[in-house]
Amino acid sequence: MSWNDRVEFSSIVGKTFKTVVNEDNERLRFTTENGEEYIMYHSQDCCESVSIEDITGDLADLVGFPILTAEESSSDTRPADLPQPEYVDESQTWTFYRVATIRGSVVIRWYGSSNGYYSESVDFKKVKESN
Repeated sequence: MSWNDRVEFSSIVGKTFKTVVNEDNERLRFTTENGEEYIMYHSQDCCESVSIEDITGDLADLVGFPILTAEESSSDTRPADLPQPEYVDESQTWTFYRVATIRGSVVIRWYGSSNGYYSESVDFKKVKESN
């Protein structure tokens, strides 16, 4: 995969997924009914950590129905509903992905932390074209 494979998360609006799989809170794999495949992940490096912290809603609600909304937002401010940990890295990023079909909606919350010199961003890439 290369930088050129990156796509805007909103590009999935109108697509219908056959599967959405959470792979150990390290990546999500989305496969459309026509065979396109996307992954959401972070390529880990030294001195940083990025993973899925929480999924609100049921990923199954994203299967079998066209995606109506797909939005990404991020913040470096700790959400008020989270307790303060004992140790806090110098840099923190929360990235939220909101996805909805007529069946339901899902919010995927990624958390990244580092010493401030490494990326805490989440990648969304198209890894396979349609059949």
